[in-house]
Parts: sequence; structure tokens; C-alpha cells
Amino acid sequence: MSVARFVSRAVLMLFAIGLLMSSGCSSSKPEVAPTATALVSEGYAKAEKMYVAKDYDSAALTLESLLVTSRATALEDRVLFLLGQVYYHSGQYLLSSEIFTRLLKQVPSTPYAPTAQFLIAKSHEKLSPYYELDQQETVKAIDQFSIYMDLYPAPDDSKIKSDVETYRELLKINPENPSYKKSYAKANAELAKLDSLKYAEKAIPVLRDKLAKNAYFIARHYVQLKKYKAAVIFYDEIIKRYSDTAYVQQAWAGKIDALIKRQKWFEAGQVLDQFVQLYPARQQEMKGTREKINQNLKNN
Repeated sequence: MSVARFVSRAVLMLFAIGLLMSSGCSSSKPEVAPTATALVSEGYAKAEKMYVAKDYDSAALTLESLLVTSRATALEDRVLFLLGQVYYHSGQYLLSSEIFTRLLKQVPSTPYAPTAQFLIAKSHEKLSPYYELDQQETVKAIDQFSIYMDLYPAPDDSKIKSDVETYRELLKINPENPSYKKSYAKANAELAKLDSLKYAEKAIPVLRDKLAKNAYFIARHYVQLKKYKAAVIFYDEIIKRYSDTAYVQQAWAGKIDALIKRQKWFEAGQVLDQFVQLYPARQQEMKGTREKINQNLKNN
């Protein structure tokens, strides 16, 4: 082989190799698929902005699409909690109670647990209807508020307020101190818990009063139908279960009247004795009823 021909072939081979290398380098590298956590994080950030802007419908749609992909990720509880808040603030209380309950079941250790439990109770409170209607949601609200108070008892009121004030002042001196920021946030969270506990304490008696009013309404309805035996059943329910409400004295008086209408004179006298023993200020008012009972007992 001549030297010229050898050189020519060598140049061609080098050129071919160069083309192959150039082709390999210029070809685009395959894109790495984003992780589930990255996708959830991106979607959550969008939904959070929508929530802040009060675009609850769009936020709900975005978060609902993340329910499956967020499972077993670090954002699972955040997605559920924000979705629960979206439903609550958009007035969809049945859905909010379901999502907050789901959060507590799926991520029981979540730091959102106290707020979620409180908002479950408030969701049922919002669903509690007018006293004449079925009171299933009222009962649920009482139960959930009671659970909240049992699980998260009130901390030391004075200490929390002192801590809030202390760390507020310290942050004025050193606003970038991470320890002060964390302690201040924690103290404020405890202070918010106090407010929610006070709310629960006030809500339960109001809800119980509604249940008593419902039972009293039913009892009075049976009286109008002249079904006095059925009326007594509901008066008894108030006396036994709602003695702390404003309807208990009316229930005692209603029971006595229903027994008289049934001509159950002896039983009416016994109930009247119990009534005036519990409420001696009503004795004079019930004097005429006592005389009527005694007179009929003599005649019989």
C-alpha cells in the first residue's frame, strides 16, 4: 500500500470517528422524570396561592388531584389539611369534616391534629340545623368538641401569655434569632389553642340547649295531639339528659300536666313532690295543681 493511500484512508477514518463523536455529543440527553414529591410540592404551592386568594374552587380541584400522589410523602398531611380548610372556608362543611377525619386517620402524628379536630367539631356545628329538625349533626358537634377538650386540655394561661410577650420583646432585639422565632410561634399556637378551648366550652352548652329545645318541641307536639304518654317520654328525656338546660323546669311542669291529663293522680303527686323539692321557689305557683291532685286522690 502506498504512503499516500494509507494517509488518505487514515484521514477518512478519523473524519468518520469525529462525526460519530459529534453526533453523540450533540444528541439531547433524556429528561429525568420529576419525582412524586416534586409534583406534589409544585401542585401544593399553586393550591396554597389559590387558597390565599380565596379561589377555593380552583384550590380544591388542584388539591383533589394530589390526594393519591401525595400518599406516603412528606406533604400528605399538608395536602389534606389545606383541602380541609378550603372546604371549610367555602362552606362545604360535610366535606371538610370528612377530610379532617381522613387526615387524623392517615397521619395521626401530624402537627395539624389539634386544629383538625377542632375544625371537625366546628364543621358539625355549622351543619347543626334549626331546633325543629333532626339533630344528628348537633350530637356529633357536641361529641367532637368533647373529644377536642379531652385530647388537648388547657395549658397554663398566664405562662403562655407571658411567653408570647417575652419572645415578642426578644425578637425586637434580635429579629433574626431562629430560636426566638420558633419559641414565639409555639407560644402563639398555644395561645390560639386557649381561644379554641374557650370556644368549645361555650359551644357545648348552647348545643345541648338546642337538643333540649328539640325534645321539648316534640313533647309539646304530642300534647297537642293528645298523646300524653308519648309526651311524658320526651319530658323525661329532658329531665334525665338535659337537666343543665333552660328547658328542664318546663319539662317537669309539662310532665306533671301530662300525667294529670291521663288521670295518673298518684304518679302526678310524686312528680310534683320531686319538682318542688328541686325548685322550692315554684311551690307557691304549683299550689293549685297540688290541690287538684289531692282532691282527685280523695275522690278515688
